[in-house]
Amino acid sequence: MKFVLNVSKYSLVLFLFTSITLELLAQQNSNLAFRPLFNGKDLTGWVDVNTSPETWSVKDEMIICTGNPIGVMRSDRQYENFIMEIEWRHMEAGGNSGVFIWSEGTPFPEKRLTKAIEVQMLELDWAIQNNRTDDYVHGELFPTMDLTAIPDNPRGKRSKSIEKRCKGKGEWNKYIVVAVDGTVKLSVNGKFVNGLRDSGRKKGYICLEAEGAEIHFRNIRIMELPSGVISAEQIAPLIN
Repeated sequence: MKFVLNVSKYSLVLFLFTSITLELLAQQNSNLAFRPLFNGKDLTGWVDVNTSPETWSVKDEMIICTGNPIGVMRSDRQYENFIMEIEWRHMEAGGNSGVFIWSEGTPFPEKRLTKAIEVQMLELDWAIQNNRTDDYVHGELFPTMDLTAIPDNPRGKRSKSIEKRCKGKGEWNKYIVVAVDGTVKLSVNGKFVNGLRDSGRKKGYICLEAEGAEIHFRNIRIMELPSGVISAEQIAPLIN
């Protein structure tokens, strides 16, 4: 019964959030459109932060990430409110990666990764290999480093998907990330299953993560939505 109540509360929040987003789309339809974040040919629009020239490459309209060294590649500009679509597939059992939004676009001090909201991409065997089958699932959302946010489906400070929908090694998965005014909702392969709110950061860079395993990305595109009320502290520092 407790689980049913939690799901009902989550569904209500998702309904209200989606309704507001659709209203914005209807009001400004003529100005809103998806555009590619990856052109399918090269890494134009992306900046390597702390990996290597061999970490990222393009083949057959895919970004190929070797996973090593651990680090990130960032967008060349910041984003605030948006809808992003991204397809990904792990090529190794137990692979770990993700996409960071509202990121600082630089490594956190003495860390390889960045301060942001992470949208995690785990290959299904990760939980088995790491003995986390009871509480660790794909598609988690969480603030990294010292960033804060409130999870919809708490597992500590992380929010876990309420349903497992990812496909395994070698199969493509599609995420739709809706990020508006500090709230994030995640759709996995056609269904919204996770969210968080009250992020301490509302504008920043988008980063792809290399974390030790080969992963492929494709069909990355974004629709920017109208700006909201935002303070200077909620915007990531600009990188010159």
